Amino acid sequence: MKFYAVLIACLCYSIVVQSQIKNFTKDGKQITRFDNLGNAIDAHDGEIALFNGTYYLYGTSYDCGFEWNNKTAPFCGFKSYSSKDMVNWKDKGFLFDAQNPLWQSRCDGKTYGCFRPHVIYNSKNKTYVLWINVYDNVCGYRVFTGKTPIGPFIEVAEPKIAVNSNMPAAGLNNGDHDLFIDDDGTGYLAFTDWRTKGTIVVEQLTDDYLSGTGKVATSITPGKTEAPALFKRKGIYYITYSDPNCGYCAGTGTSYRTAKSPLGPWSEGKRISDNSCGGQPSFVSTMKVNKETIFLYGSDLWNNAAKNEAKANFYWAPLSFAEDGSINPLNCLSNFAVKKSTVEAKDEYTAGCDIGKDKQRSQVFTATKSGKLNSFTFTTLKSGYPDADLSLSFYESTSDSARSEKPLFQLNVPMDSIGWSAKIINTAPKIEVIKGKEYLVIISSKTSKGCYGFAVGDLTGNSTKYTAVSEDNGKVFTPQKNKQLKYSFNIQ
Repeated sequence: MKFYAVLIACLCYSIVVQSQIKNFTKDGKQITRFDNLGNAIDAHDGEIALFNGTYYLYGTSYDCGFEWNNKTAPFCGFKSYSSKDMVNWKDKGFLFDAQNPLWQSRCDGKTYGCFRPHVIYNSKNKTYVLWINVYDNVCGYRVFTGKTPIGPFIEVAEPKIAVNSNMPAAGLNNGDHDLFIDDDGTGYLAFTDWRTKGTIVVEQLTDDYLSGTGKVATSITPGKTEAPALFKRKGIYYITYSDPNCGYCAGTGTSYRTAKSPLGPWSEGKRISDNSCGGQPSFVSTMKVNKETIFLYGSDLWNNAAKNEAKANFYWAPLSFAEDGSINPLNCLSNFAVKKSTVEAKDEYTAGCDIGKDKQRSQVFTATKSGKLNSFTFTTLKSGYPDADLSLSFYESTSDSARSEKPLFQLNVPMDSIGWSAKIINTAPKIEVIKGKEYLVIISSKTSKGCYGFAVGDLTGNSTKYTAVSEDNGKVFTPQKNKQLKYSFNIQ
């Protein structure tokens, strides 16, 4: 029998606690959420839905390199994740295969793109219904059905929408949307009408939720808005929206309106945030948590309007209401409790990208036993089309950030093998290490453009296993005490 010594650079433990959804670190930095495989969650501008006691996160993927308005950029597809506590997420794959010529022609960089996956359940037909926003047809949407919340979803007939039905195809007709099911089972589509410069519209759906009925409320907002979310609380209908509209902008406002019917009339708007907690509003999901109904507000924390948003993060927290039913201003919570359960507590990491040209990063680690360093796993990403590979060099560590003169092992990670979303890469140094001895890995690249990324978090309980940064092509490394890169290793 063989035994393996494994160190994972994440101080993990199980304990009965209040499960915490965390949005920001103690010093206010955005937290990058990682899935069960150790990769950053890559599902943006979608929603969280609750089906049969399981939470599902849906969103647009950017890992393959999709860039808005870049004619050479491929479309990545729509990802899904599942969770029992909204803290620990499992990668459930893509909702359907978008890596074929048809979907690339509909959604790649030569088009305006495809966004906003939303899923609802039709209890009469016992099917899950997926709507996505597209710009290759007249109505602006394509619809699918599936037998499970994660599909695979099969496209059905193109839906009919009353608004802009006489406009040309492949234009800016109808934009991002939300789906809502009322207490009586009636479905509604809330969406953005681009032909009226961004007013919000609600249209009633057919009984199968696959198309519009033509019953519609138009011009709910005066314009320059988008990203509607429709929900109901205590007999009052609410619609939140981005105010103003601004594609991929971090820090747009959130406003809302109310009505006694989804088709209105709707009230005047009230603003509840000037910056949507650093992002742009995406969804409001009604769900049971701890036997209590909450209205989970989500915003996309966009990456400074980058055309590729693989590094974008999320803000999730329940809305709160005043006695008169009005929505209280957003408090932008760093975290909030979900429920008491045995969960795995994890260190918090934030993703960045600056490795390249003269900038390098290093990580000190200590061998937990003597043997062969069978694998070294590191979290990285790429941005801005690097033109050289990523390099990892392993050294014996001497004192502080000093190292042996010659590397023990060097390798190049091909640039084409690295995605745009933070993911783990596994290397096989196969070098002999000695228990208790410190080693150093330096991550660098000769790229003249773009950068390679990393994930960094606070180190607790051991200030020696630090990361360091060099601004002069590796001549001098400045330690970042109590900080560590996200890594792991295996000694055989």
